[in-house]
Amino acid sequence: MKFIILGCGSSMGVPRADGFFGNCDPKNKRNYRTRCSALLKTADENVLIDTSPDLRQQLLRHKITKIDKVFYSHIHSDQTHGINDLRIFYIKNKRQINVYADLDTSNYLKKSFSYCFNSYSKEYPATLKLNKLKNTHIVLNKKNKINIRSIKVKHGKVKSNCFIINKNLAYISDVNKIYDKDYKYFKNLKYLIIDCLRYDFHPSHFNLDSTLDLIKKFKPKMSILTNLHTDLDYNVLKNRLPKNVVPAYDGLSVNF
Repeated sequence: MKFIILGCGSSMGVPRADGFFGNCDPKNKRNYRTRCSALLKTADENVLIDTSPDLRQQLLRHKITKIDKVFYSHIHSDQTHGINDLRIFYIKNKRQINVYADLDTSNYLKKSFSYCFNSYSKEYPATLKLNKLKNTHIVLNKKNKINIRSIKVKHGKVKSNCFIINKNLAYISDVNKIYDKDYKYFKNLKYLIIDCLRYDFHPSHFNLDSTLDLIKKFKPKMSILTNLHTDLDYNVLKNRLPKNVVPAYDGLSVNF
């Protein structure tokens, strides 16, 4: 079973659309960051987390030819606006793709991308089936069942969902607070993939200090920092990090 970070950039990516790299060295390929999406790849299914605006590029880069399920973390555009690129997988398989989202995200998706969920004609059928995001979901991996737990976290003025897979890996791309009652789910993980937007404080994301404080509390075997802004050059950040903490880069994958 493999988990792939398809994109690890903040909402405008690195570089931004105007070519701005900020502190990031453009000579380092790991400073080229598309917006956040991730893929859980099992022997039986490909499970996508979020559809970033850069999804088409991400899927092509990794030669991903099927998507079986999609889980959405929250309503923001950098997690949702690549949704149209799922259409080709319906066209290939003639089967609606199951999409899982909380109530706020579901309402946003239905309002903004109604053509994905409603059949307006034979030529343009509904390509996606919207499902309620539950506390736990089961994904198949040959004869084994994979448990995906969703947990609400604070992300500025909205709630986001993080996903914990088989009690081994947590993916938290957008967060500025994890509620104390949920700390128990994050203790002693094998992998913690967590939001770390920049060095300075931000009202809706963890910064480096707050992320490292949580890592000390949770004690995962390995931590990977994602949702990285133009402030964070890959090599400079890597050299500042403690043992077993690394910056993400597009295409970074872990087996677990």
